[in-house]
Amino acid sequence: MGYSIQNIKSQLVGGGARSALFRASFAYPSGLQGENSSEKLQFMCKASSGIPQSTIDSLEVDYMGRKIKVAGTRPAFPDWTLTIINDEDFLIRNDLERWMNLMNGHIDNKQAVSMSDYKSDGTIEQLSKDGSILRTYTFKGIFPTDLAAIALDWSTDEIQSFDVTFSIDWWEASGIEYPKGINQ
Repeated sequence: MGYSIQNIKSQLVGGGARSALFRASFAYPSGLQGENSSEKLQFMCKASSGIPQSTIDSLEVDYMGRKIKVAGTRPAFPDWTLTIINDEDFLIRNDLERWMNLMNGHIDNKQAVSMSDYKSDGTIEQLSKDGSILRTYTFKGIFPTDLAAIALDWSTDEIQSFDVTFSIDWWEASGIEYPKGINQ
């Protein structure tokens, strides 16, 4: 097979997935009462740590001076970080601060008793150029662990944004077919 533009074009049927075409969302946990910013988030999330990595550790087995590697277990899943545009209503930031306060109060040091009160799910949807969903990644058991500071500076006229980092229990992807008898 020669190297030619025609070969590349024949393989790049969809024109390539685009990093800017995504939508992020998460549900607030049951312990966080009242109105929340879930709907607004899909428009205000401008960046994500992305499609999650998948890792399986290998284990070495010694046999007569030789080592072979066998599949081990999955290490802890890496955190999920979103960059959110801040609006003057501070709606998303307020809800995230309330969520974190539910997990451990600033003043009273009270904590939610049940994990279902403070854990929830989040999603990243990879979109096609026509707006349809190519794949959905669902992050299970999320809760915010870091809400970054917002810098204030007289020498800039930028719209504020901030990062929020979530701990996750695991993630699942839609659209993957597994062999019979194999679960995610």
